Amino acid sequence: MQSTTPFSGAVRLGILGGGQLGKMIIDEVMRYDIFVGTLDPSTQASTAPYAHICRHGDFRKREDVLEFGADFDVLTIEIEDVNTDALRELEAQGKRVYPQPDVIDIFRDKSVQKEFYRKHAIPTSDFVILENKPTDWDDFPVVWKAATGGYDGKGVKLLRGKSDLVDLPDGRCVMEELVPIAKEIGVIVSRNVSGEIAVFPPVEMEFHPEANLVELVFAPANISAEQSAEAERLARILAEKTRIVGTLAVELFLDNDGNFIVNESAPRVHNSGHLSIEACYTSQFEQHVRAILDLPLGDTSLIMPAAMGNVVGEPEYSGKVVYLGAEELLRQRGVYLHLYGKTETRPYRKMGHITCLHKSTTQAREIVRSLRQTFKIIAQ
Repeated sequence: MQSTTPFSGAVRLGILGGGQLGKMIIDEVMRYDIFVGTLDPSTQASTAPYAHICRHGDFRKREDVLEFGADFDVLTIEIEDVNTDALRELEAQGKRVYPQPDVIDIFRDKSVQKEFYRKHAIPTSDFVILENKPTDWDDFPVVWKAATGGYDGKGVKLLRGKSDLVDLPDGRCVMEELVPIAKEIGVIVSRNVSGEIAVFPPVEMEFHPEANLVELVFAPANISAEQSAEAERLARILAEKTRIVGTLAVELFLDNDGNFIVNESAPRVHNSGHLSIEACYTSQFEQHVRAILDLPLGDTSLIMPAAMGNVVGEPEYSGKVVYLGAEELLRQRGVYLHLYGKTETRPYRKMGHITCLHKSTTQAREIVRSLRQTFKIIAQ
């Protein structure tokens, strides 16, 4: 009888992007013995030592995407900034592309994303879309977001007065109401080809005040059971409304009145879900692979409370990476170090993460905070 599973060479999987998210997807792909390749502009991509094929090319260029995609049965992404027109052409040729190009287009442009929320009555902050940066704006404070290109804290700025308008870059943008925030919550949801949906338990996030990067993530989130159910419900609605195949990371604000609003979402695996590797029965990366290959989705339950801290380059260092303080980290029980294989560091560049499992969420958070003070990334 012929096997219908994608294992052991039955399917060739191509990933657009070769960063740390691709690397962690490959960790799961290899467990399933699936042939995998990546496309990335850098010859030093994080996936380079691990993929069967690491093609040097630009995932934004039509010709590079078409040439790469011709060699694979299923295509996925680890970054939104890809050539979706080329992906549509590949779909027309019979390739399976997940998430679907139309879904990527919803979330890669924050103005389109916000309009989608409004159209489908998804709670979100009030906003105005501008075709170019504002030159005359009177309603402060306000949050400015570049419509495209924002990533890892870039492309977002809190404007407190007219003087803050001066240095904004040109281009389409979103001006958002500044919402009083009690907590920032993340929910990862996956949907497979057959329409099965699985939602991960909500996590709570803390951000670096200067770099605007996620600094600490922990689960379970310190919210009520009713609030947790509502966060999961909103994530599920987004998965249903978009009909995404793959993984959707939903970032929510819990306001001071106890109501959720959706801040933004990403159609891919996400930093807020990294602790699922050790803390959940199924990681977000394995779940994504299951979803795009139409396999049954796994159990998303927490095995144990956990905290995850990003490890970033020290602000005063750029150059060939040097790690300090790993010995103390590795002595800790229940602590897991992930390094992303980046040979060069620069200020606030994501270089890895630390996850701690502990029966106490509070203790897990404190252990990660402490280790982030002793484990440092500098340059030669």
